[in-house]
Amino acid sequence: MIASVSGRVAAVSPDGAVVEVGGVGLAVQCTPGTIARLQVGEQARLATSLVVREDSLTLYGFADDDERQLFELLQTANGVGPRVAQAVLAIHPPREVRRAVSMGDLKALMQVPGIGKKGAERLVLELRDRLGVTTSDTSLDGPALPGIAPVQPWRDQLGQALVGLGWSTKEADIAVLELVPAADAQIAETGGVEVGVLLRQALRMLGRS
Repeated sequence: MIASVSGRVAAVSPDGAVVEVGGVGLAVQCTPGTIARLQVGEQARLATSLVVREDSLTLYGFADDDERQLFELLQTANGVGPRVAQAVLAIHPPREVRRAVSMGDLKALMQVPGIGKKGAERLVLELRDRLGVTTSDTSLDGPALPGIAPVQPWRDQLGQALVGLGWSTKEADIAVLELVPAADAQIAETGGVEVGVLLRQALRMLGRS
């Protein structure tokens, strides 16, 4: 799997870009939001997901690893292929997708071309537990639910990784909560959080339990 590409942006089109990597121009399909961040002639890094079909190899590009992971997770739902998954992310940012699924907001999901009421219901039914609970029942810019603290990106990423590796949402949430002090220590030391380090600690912790 090609997880990411880094190089000079050689061309930009309405549905994607060409990124030169080691002298080879890779065509990458992107959402409008991702394309808007790219400038021809400048260096760029895109998280990517390679979709293999009998008659094609298609590389999809994303602004970050979180978008790519959500793109791949959406395709685990029945009836959702790469084009629909990309359309979801073209209409809604990842946080809004998680909010809509966790809160059962069918109207928001039906804004995506190719998703009707039954498709939206299927997304909620099949992905609610895997996406986890979000921090807001409103739009991206709306207020959070009273008494619920905003979830930092690292918590969301770590929780999804653990669920993807086979642990339950409850087990993942407990592990994430236990690692808050370790994450705070990382932030104090480096100004950021290394999710990979926390994931290894969580796996050791869950293994003991």
